[in-house]
Amino acid sequence: MPKYVFAYRIQEGDSGSPDAMAKWMAWFEELGAAVVDAGNPVFARSTLGNCGSGSALGGYSLITADDLEAAVTLAKGCPALAAGGGVEVGELAEM
Repeated sequence: MPKYVFAYRIQEGDSGSPDAMAKWMAWFEELGAAVVDAGNPVFARSTLGNCGSGSALGGYSLITADDLEAAVTLAKGCPALAAGGGVEVGELAEM
């Protein structure tokens, strides 16, 4: 089954409150077996080039899904979206 990376974009200055972390953990539980690696949040960051304005890298996860459309459907429940952030979804290629 293909693997996908979810790169989370959060609003700059957004801090990981206990309430926010509870929402993330609940979402990971909803994803169930699709989660290959829940990943980690990002705290210190720097950017090069055009990375969009107003948002910052917030973390990542590795997910399995049948195809890109299915992966995007899974990403739609991401708490970052409800907080004004975003999710970049990319299919990983085997090297």
